[in-house]
Amino acid sequence: MKDYEELSRLHFNRQACDYDKKNTVYYSREGKISCAEISDYLKTCSYERLLDIGCGTGYLAQLLSKTHRGTYTGLDISENMIEVARLKGIPNAEFVLGKSDALPFEENSFDIVTCSQSFHHYPRQDEAMKEAYRVLRQGGIYILSDTGIGGVGAWLDNHLLFKLLRSGDCKTQNRHGISRMMKNNGFECILSKQISRMIYMVVGRK
Repeated sequence: MKDYEELSRLHFNRQACDYDKKNTVYYSREGKISCAEISDYLKTCSYERLLDIGCGTGYLAQLLSKTHRGTYTGLDISENMIEVARLKGIPNAEFVLGKSDALPFEENSFDIVTCSQSFHHYPRQDEAMKEAYRVLRQGGIYILSDTGIGGVGAWLDNHLLFKLLRSGDCKTQNRHGISRMMKNNGFECILSKQISRMIYMVVGRK
């Protein structure tokens, strides 16, 4: 069986130095779109502590530092991505190495948890969502934005294309599948939005 986690780590380690510069589908284009949508949504929210799972090079932290006063914690499996993020010197931001399904934080630690363009790399998606729920305080918000389709397209990606790729892509689904998963893991789904033909955002409340 493929080690999707290790493949993702190696893939993003290779991309880290050029990730922000290359605004293409296999680099930062989709991530920037999702982060911009999340940042825009958060303009209506007040928070003290935010956790960004799969933070990459800290693009969301850069956006939020312009308009928000809360503290930002970014977590990623790629040590090279974390290094690039730290070198940016973003105010009120810290970056830690870690895994989405074993978060190194206590229960009820964050007001907001975000996840942009990394969920389809997670081989244990339910466990990752349970961890997001665990570290959120009661009433906290979980924002997940990713690329994904349903139906035959998702089946082809999950059972054929992703089996061939070496980038750690594991499982894709559309916003309806994510909404169901959130509800199954205890969240109240308060928004399900299609951003573009391929990119969605779903918001849940604990």
